[in-house]
Amino acid sequence: MRVGFGVLGPVTAWDGAGGAIALKGPRHRAVLARLIVARRRVVPVTRLVEDLWVDPPPGAVEAVRTFVAALRRALEPERPPR
Repeated sequence: MRVGFGVLGPVTAWDGAGGAIALKGPRHRAVLARLIVARRRVVPVTRLVEDLWVDPPPGAVEAVRTFVAALRRALEPERPPR
C-alpha cells in the first residue's frame, strides 16, 4: 500500500485511495515527522527522545517505542505484529 504524508501544518498521512489515516496524538505525529525528515536513515531512539522532550521523563525510551509501534499499526495495518 502506498502512503502519502503532509508535513506543512499538522502531520497527516493518507492511504493509497486518498483516505486519511488516523494518527494519534502530537508526540506520535512528532515521531513520524522526525522519521520522514530522516529520509530512510535510521534514527536512534535516544535521538527521538531528545527531539521530543527537553527534560525526558522516566520511561521516555519505552514511550517512544510505543509511539513507533502505534505508527506501524496505523500505517501498515496488514503487516503482522513483530
